[in-house]
Amino acid sequence: MGLFDRSRDGASGAAEGPVGRVREAGGDAVQLTIDYLKQETLGPLKGVGRFLAFGILGSVALCVGVVLLLVGLLRLLQGETGTTFAGNLSWLPYLIVSVAAIVVIGLAIWRIAKGPATRRLPAVGRGAGRTDRLDEGSN
Repeated sequence: MGLFDRSRDGASGAAEGPVGRVREAGGDAVQLTIDYLKQETLGPLKGVGRFLAFGILGSVALCVGVVLLLVGLLRLLQGETGTTFAGNLSWLPYLIVSVAAIVVIGLAIWRIAKGPATRRLPAVGRGAGRTDRLDEGSN
């Protein structure tokens, strides 16, 4: 049962021995390296793919919702305002909806250009939690 025994699990062969064990350890190292590389590359790629899929799906849903809201606003202005936008002013609902769409696009661009939202922590040191002023007045 030493390091250089030729029998392993009751089987003996010419390939077993110090060279066979080194070859087996080398094969294990190669397999371990391959498994590690798969873990470190395929795992993050799957996460990125999931992130992109949900991001694209959310963007499409948001765009469809905004378009439906704008069409609803147009139908509201055309149908529920009576004769306000009749005759020569029939183009005005389209202008109003176009301005609303430009405002929505502008808000989206502004938020994208500003970057991700940062967490704002309360300011510390400017009188927040300081009691030394109270102590000075009591002397």
